[in-house]
Amino acid sequence: MTEAEDRKPQSDEARMAFRAPAGVEVGDSESETTSEFALPTGLDAPQSPEPEGSAFTMPGRYSVEDAPSAFTPATGIPRISLTKDLPWQDRMRTMLRMPVAERPAPERMPRVEEEGPAVPRVLDMTLRIGELLLAGGEGAEDVEAAMFAVCRSYGLDRCEPNVTFTLLSISYQPSLVDDPVSASRTVRRRGTDYTRLAAVYQLVDDLSDPESHISLEEAYRRLAEIRRNRHPYPTWVLTSASGLLAGAASVLVGGDLIVFVAAMFGAMLGDRLAWLCAGRGLPEFYQFTVAAMPPAAIGVALTLAHVDVKASAVITGGLFALLPGRALVAGVQDGLTGFYITASARLLEVLYFFVGIVIGVLVILYFGVNLGAKLNPDAALNISPRPYWQIAASMLLSLTFAVLLQQERSTVLAVTLNGGVAWVVYGAMHYTGEFSPVASTAVAAGLVGLFGQLMARYRFASALPYTTAAIGPLLPGSATYFGLLSIAQNDVDKGLVSLATAASLAMAIAIGVNLGSEISRLFLRIGSPEKRRAAKRTRGF
Repeated sequence: MTEAEDRKPQSDEARMAFRAPAGVEVGDSESETTSEFALPTGLDAPQSPEPEGSAFTMPGRYSVEDAPSAFTPATGIPRISLTKDLPWQDRMRTMLRMPVAERPAPERMPRVEEEGPAVPRVLDMTLRIGELLLAGGEGAEDVEAAMFAVCRSYGLDRCEPNVTFTLLSISYQPSLVDDPVSASRTVRRRGTDYTRLAAVYQLVDDLSDPESHISLEEAYRRLAEIRRNRHPYPTWVLTSASGLLAGAASVLVGGDLIVFVAAMFGAMLGDRLAWLCAGRGLPEFYQFTVAAMPPAAIGVALTLAHVDVKASAVITGGLFALLPGRALVAGVQDGLTGFYITASARLLEVLYFFVGIVIGVLVILYFGVNLGAKLNPDAALNISPRPYWQIAASMLLSLTFAVLLQQERSTVLAVTLNGGVAWVVYGAMHYTGEFSPVASTAVAAGLVGLFGQLMARYRFASALPYTTAAIGPLLPGSATYFGLLSIAQNDVDKGLVSLATAASLAMAIAIGVNLGSEISRLFLRIGSPEKRRAAKRTRGF
């Protein structure tokens, strides 16, 4: 380097503090800056094992003995004892309402060996069971309780099921430091088969029994058999039951033998047309619209032919066979137990079905009124009580409703008697005691819910088969028909008042059934002996 170059001002890069001194070789890397925590050259850092729960580890198999300890709150974990001789529904519902950290640890089950089944398979089995229950019309809280019972029976205690109208999901986290495992399943189709529902409940009950030894493979096999089982009643029996239900309902509102036959024929024809529409892929909205037309057309035709019968009873009987009482009770039950999204979806479904029925009946009534049919809306006030005939009709209605719901034959007798008792209570309060129809309906429905819950506890089964068919005689078919007739005759105000009465009766049925079930749980010894937690919140806080 010459003297001129030495005297030349150096650049900033040449004056950098990190420039290597003269004579020191520089590596090929772009930057020689190293961390002060770097190990000196020649020392090898010990390779620490991959932490448990890392996203890069292979999924293992869960074992109750190897479960890490959960986080313990500063206040400690309260001692909670669950009575073993109570139905699993009550025990699981009680634990679902506890925070995760306060739930008692699952007892060591005999079927849980050194290595239990893989977590994803247990979650898949849980979702499949929940899907069958939700598709069968079970309430969201009971579906969550069943899912929690299945997971807990295989040692997965820190799981959180979540149920909405069409989506089931479940999340499991072994401890606070482990990654959660989540799975979900969508309910695409719904069907009414209480025999299948009872079989699923029996499977969950067997899995929850600590003395049973049911492996996951055996549970899958039984679940597959439940799915493959055919309905207990053939199609022609269901069609006949629909006709008998409409005929029995027509007797409840004052019909005679001719009205019984006419209502039965109209309901059977509507049922066959609805099956035809279903086979062509039409939505249920149009199926209900088509099914409501034949009974209304037969009633109008009898009036135009000047046949001395009560045509309003024919149309009312046909409406009884279509009103979605099952979905209404399930929707209100979900709302009362805090599942507001599912309740809103169920009630919206009921509203669509009801609108379909309204359109079908209104179309026929409109043409009937224009053709000169003398239909009298005031006939609703002239229903004469006939106790013996009405009690027999109410029992026949409940029996045929149970057949339509595909119930087990062993439950048909109980639900038939329950429906007869419900009508006796309603008739004694409304006709004899002159109470309002809404109050009489609510009390009768409350007794139905109470009896159904007691029978469900006695048989360790679902309460739906003992309550849904028994509320059939209480459905507001008469108020619905006379409201639609008033609207067809351009008396909109009177029609809306009658439809509001029908809505009030429907809500009284749903709330009464749920209240009867809650009363049975309130006075029976369930869950923790100290107190029972609220479903969601208390007094709005």
